[in-house]
Amino acid sequence: MKRKFLVVALPLLASGCAATSPPDVGAADDPASSPAHIRPLTYTSPVSGYTHQSPADPKPWRDQNEAQAPQGDVP
Repeated sequence: MKRKFLVVALPLLASGCAATSPPDVGAADDPASSPAHIRPLTYTSPVSGYTHQSPADPKPWRDQNEAQAPQGDVP
């Protein structure tokens, strides 16, 4: 039991004593002076592309099947 405890605890203790420094985070340039050209935001209505569609009765399936069937010598 003590050996398992040492196997787990020793790496934890060693990593706690390691000298690591956080990455350097510097201030970024001012985004307003960026050379990137961005389009100005404009309002678009969420229903601008809506078209009204009403329900339609189904067409006869036999006519549609015959229209899509390959033409030619079919027995």
